[in-house]
Amino acid sequence: MILILPILSVWIGYFIALFLKPKSERGIKLLLAFSGGFLLAYTFFELLPEVYEEGSPKGIAIFILLGILIQIFLEFFSKGAEHGHIHLSSQKISFPTALFLSLSVHAIIEGIPIREGSSVVYAIIIHKLPVAILLSLFILNSEMKKSTGLLFIAAFSLMTPLGSYISQYTDLIDAYGTQLVGIAIGVFFHISTIILFESSQEHAFNLRKLALITMGMVLAYFL
Repeated sequence: MILILPILSVWIGYFIALFLKPKSERGIKLLLAFSGGFLLAYTFFELLPEVYEEGSPKGIAIFILLGILIQIFLEFFSKGAEHGHIHLSSQKISFPTALFLSLSVHAIIEGIPIREGSSVVYAIIIHKLPVAILLSLFILNSEMKKSTGLLFIAAFSLMTPLGSYISQYTDLIDAYGTQLVGIAIGVFFHISTIILFESSQEHAFNLRKLALITMGMVLAYFL
């Protein structure tokens, strides 16, 4: 059942974009700010203590830094779509292979820490929802064929459950579980901090975004 939630999050984002057709990204950006605060706080409260209990501090730090570097590399191809930066040409009509592959690798990594009964899935779906809305708006407003867009969304929605399935039902997590979760933490750190740094456009103070970031952090504490 837990593997269904990330799939639903992506499709809910798609149908919000399809039927509600948000004219402004302001509300989505506010949701993104909330998700950034939630994801960062959850990483501090839950994931970091877990991995540091199981491995050497310096060894874990290496894999966290590796996760940050991996995410930076992926963003050369995704152009920052993982944290709501959709800068791609709206005239692109072919399947955006580079975007899909980079988002898929990111989604597989973020699925690694998900276990049955783990609350990390809530951090993932809260993060994925605004990204899915923005990505779906890009697809729907482009000249991409409808069937191609649906294929993109369907395949993308399966990537996080795939990462979770690999971690739960293969020997990979037993052999390298701490290291893989460390990489996921690095990815989460990079994504969430980028969202927070970008939450104030041109460094202007925004009380609503600050309040939503704080709410996200507080909610993560109580989960």
